[in-house]
Amino acid sequence: MDWQARAHTDPREINADTWNTLLAASPQPTPFMRHEWLLALHEQGCATPDTGWAPLFLAVDRGQGAEGVCALYLKSHSYGEYVFDWAWADAHERAGLRYYPKLLCASPFTPVPGARLLARNDEARQALLSAIVQWGAETGSSSAHMLFPNEPDAAAARAAGWLMRQGVQFHWTNRHADQPDAAPYASFEDFTASLHRDKRKKIQQERRRVRDAGVTVQAREGAQITPADWDFFYRCYERTYLAHGNPPYLSRDFFRQVGKTMGEHWLMFTAVHEGQPIATSLIGLDRPQGVAYGRYWGALQHIPCLHFELCYYAPLAWCIDQGLQRFEGGAQGEHKMARGLMPVSTWSAHWLRDPRFADAVDRYLARERAGIDAYMDELNDRAPFKREATG
Repeated sequence: MDWQARAHTDPREINADTWNTLLAASPQPTPFMRHEWLLALHEQGCATPDTGWAPLFLAVDRGQGAEGVCALYLKSHSYGEYVFDWAWADAHERAGLRYYPKLLCASPFTPVPGARLLARNDEARQALLSAIVQWGAETGSSSAHMLFPNEPDAAAARAAGWLMRQGVQFHWTNRHADQPDAAPYASFEDFTASLHRDKRKKIQQERRRVRDAGVTVQAREGAQITPADWDFFYRCYERTYLAHGNPPYLSRDFFRQVGKTMGEHWLMFTAVHEGQPIATSLIGLDRPQGVAYGRYWGALQHIPCLHFELCYYAPLAWCIDQGLQRFEGGAQGEHKMARGLMPVSTWSAHWLRDPRFADAVDRYLARERAGIDAYMDELNDRAPFKREATG
């Protein structure tokens, strides 16, 4: 039978169990593509037509239930994406063409690599890509973009003729996690012992500065996180955005909802000074996959090195203690290498309707990839680990 594609303007129109079952069966699932996450973004007004994120969630089937779904948005801007295409928009405008609206297949405001085309097989994956292009034409979109896909999704896009763009993030991996006969780190000290002496001393000094300031750090997971903890977290989170002159993308009600519906996916660190909380970081968590995701942080009081403690050292120590395999440090940040997070390639896939712009962007991306490959080689040459520690 031929594939049928349907677009849904509300995530509630797609059964949550169907969505999450397809996600769980996909390579590299993450909490940030769960139905609960996307629903909270919609219900709390974070990713809606009013904010420039008009849902067109796709489902494809052959008459016997959905075999593939994806989160698709019709966008009127490029904010909240972490893959920057402002130059492409400017080039369209200079040529007298509209760049917006465009289609975006992504988890809003979340640069976490993972499954994007939640499909039972490669055939359903290709059907979703075809449906995205079809909806691009029907909505008058200049382009369609899939951000931070897993490898099967990226391979499907490449096979369908989409243009591929390379990026870089910094992730920590437990020692020889891909080798069953090798022991993972036994402790944070065991981990730092694998680093060059200057990096190890710097970490020790930074942690000591936080301790000497009289700061203690508390970790709470899942149901241990109280409504008061969430309120304090949001106060810090909002302050961080406002300090940079921007309102936050996510609302207090959004975090209240995902705290209830996705409680098992959160880990919160709180810094306490003289009996009062002064800073916090929120970590995404997927225990079955053995992965933690650095997401948000904020502070009400400046204490040197506190950011490093809450966003890297305390989470890494927790991951080692709990036997997790990977900690993803989020977008950008070459400074993370000195803390033991190593560069990894990320990808995005792009379809541009105008063949002239598609050709120009293709040539640009080829040059950009060559530069990123050279940059990755340079970073790996500066790895913080002792040579014998890398195996």
